This record gives sequence, C-alpha cells and structure tokens, in this order.
Amino acid sequence: MKIFASGFVAAALLAGPVQAQQLSTPTGPQAKLPTTSLRIVADNGKTYHFTVELPVTQQQQDTGEMFRTSIPANAGMLFVWPRPQVAEMWMENCPVPEDMLFIGADGTIKAIAQNTVPYSLSTISSGVPVLATLELQGGLTATDDINVGDKVIAKPLDGG
Repeated sequence: MKIFASGFVAAALLAGPVQAQQLSTPTGPQAKLPTTSLRIVADNGKTYHFTVELPVTQQQQDTGEMFRTSIPANAGMLFVWPRPQVAEMWMENCPVPEDMLFIGADGTIKAIAQNTVPYSLSTISSGVPVLATLELQGGLTATDDINVGDKVIAKPLDGG
C-alpha cells in the first residue's frame, strides 16, 4: 500500500510540507516492523484482537504492505498520522486485497474500504479527517462483522 505524500504510502500530505529527503523505491517487502496490540470492540460487544506493525518513518510508511503475499487474520499494519487528516491510500505493488479501516481521533472507525483491488493505483480515501489507517486482511471486516462506529483501542491511538 502506498500513501500519497512526497511519493508513496497513501495519505495525501500526511505529514505536512514535503521534506527534502531521498527515499529509495522499494523492490520487495520490508522486514517486519515493531508491533503493538490492537483491539476492535464491535457494537455487538464482541472484541477482536490483532498484533499490528507500526510504520513510523517515511520509508516504512511508503513501503507499507507492498510486495507481501499474505496478511494473517490476526495481524495488520497501523498508520498513525501526525494530526487528523483525510487519508488517501492506494494499492501499488500490493498483491493481496486489504480492508482499510479509517480511524477518527476519538478511536471510532469512520470509514472502511473492503477488499481493495491488488495493484490498483486508484485513490482510496477516508472521505473525512482521520487520525489513523488500519490495514487488515481483505474480507476480514465482513467476516467478523466489523463496522463503521466500532471502537479501535491501541496505545498509539492514546487509549491503549
């Protein structure tokens, strides 16, 4: 997954003005990143547990899930933005579908893009300002009945 910023991983102008830095173009999956525990508490009371990777550098965010051929059902990647903003993602060099959950500053899911199209360069937008984007295995939100309005709890979102 790419963000639109100064090059890649999808979130238009994520960190503000473009910094003058040279980022290498990824040609393969990045090594596993540091992880944190994350829970989603659904309106029906059910809680789902995940271990998610945390891309923090621009290069890590730009590479995201690119070139990875699977996303485990209990894993994902959490992109936390420096401030709430409209996040815009795409699927360049991503060979498997993803569910993208757009998380507001209050920790609730504001929008979900289900089963994104592998390798697509089409913009996938949160449509509203969000604090984070969570990428999970494609189809998981439908299978687990995870919906807009459900609560996401993780330390990087201030509620861990």
